[in-house]
Amino acid sequence: MKFSIERGVLLKAVAQAQSVVERRNTIPILANVLIEAAGGEVRFRATDLDIEVVDRAAATVEAEGATTVAAVLLNEIVRKLPDGALVTLTDQGGNGRLSIEAGRSNFQLATLPKEDFPVMASSEYEASFTALAPVLRRLFDKAKFAISTEETRYYLNGVYMHVAEGDGGRVLRCVATDGHRLARIDAELPEGAEKMAGVIVPRKTVNELRKLLDDDEALIEVSVSETKVRFVTPSITLTSKVIDGTFPDYSRVIPQNNAKRLEVDASEFAKAVDRVATVSSERSRAVKLSLEEDRLVLSVNAPDSGAAEEELAVAYGDERLEIGFNAKYLQEIANQVDRENAVFLFNSSGDPTLMREGDDTSAVYVVMPMRV
Repeated sequence: MKFSIERGVLLKAVAQAQSVVERRNTIPILANVLIEAAGGEVRFRATDLDIEVVDRAAATVEAEGATTVAAVLLNEIVRKLPDGALVTLTDQGGNGRLSIEAGRSNFQLATLPKEDFPVMASSEYEASFTALAPVLRRLFDKAKFAISTEETRYYLNGVYMHVAEGDGGRVLRCVATDGHRLARIDAELPEGAEKMAGVIVPRKTVNELRKLLDDDEALIEVSVSETKVRFVTPSITLTSKVIDGTFPDYSRVIPQNNAKRLEVDASEFAKAVDRVATVSSERSRAVKLSLEEDRLVLSVNAPDSGAAEEELAVAYGDERLEIGFNAKYLQEIANQVDRENAVFLFNSSGDPTLMREGDDTSAVYVVMPMRV
């Protein structure tokens, strides 16, 4: 195998592959990337047995072939090569070495046989549809902050993507929750998604997928089966197992009758929460919201370190209310708001609070209160 490729193109492909590779694993081949050169392109394939990413890049192929090499090491080498360099990779076969040449630099890396590399079994996908990258980006970006990190409730360790009934008909919906906060994001249902099974996309897959969604013009092909989900861009294919579990009935958690309405500048609110939370103890991070007509006072009282208070002008016309929240949760929810104003809907100091962006109901957030 021998091919030449521009350093920037190679770096993009290798960086994508090495991020999938698990740093700590007991199977040496899983630390490697499979490089396959054929025709006028090179494919870089990496897997951790749960996710597989294949990145295709244009290259000048002199001799076709395939080999595997340490992904993280290859990424480090390519990253340190000069911008614009032409990189030539050569595998003689038989000597267990991959040669990397760029200008006056020459590296020899150990290889492992391509036959040992595990390729994820193909799946029969029950539903396939296409969506613009910004649509998928919004669905996953706005939901992922609420993914649980608690391994015992493994079915909450991802984003639940499914077809649901929205205000104006059926929608493509992403939901994530950790039991303390919940995010529910809707988008127009793409053609072909109607029969899609609901799947829980794992946290690591959500993070890897995010790297594919930066191009606003890109059309992403999504295929879903009961066990796998696949995302295809013009140059990258990301295939992942889905979490084998049942996502809870989240609709029971979303309050329907919260009538006390607070409207506040989302950016100012997030900054004010951050400021007053500075003095709170790291363990609880509790912030109290005291509401009365058109006035909100954020306060923290931490016996060990001190107290803080900040007042904000808001739109609020209901009875006086005092309610406490984890400062981190409040900030994360407020930071999801793309519009100027965030609307909070309260019931009482002990009930879940609903938050949305202005009058837009396509993105809804729920946060549980704390005792303060």
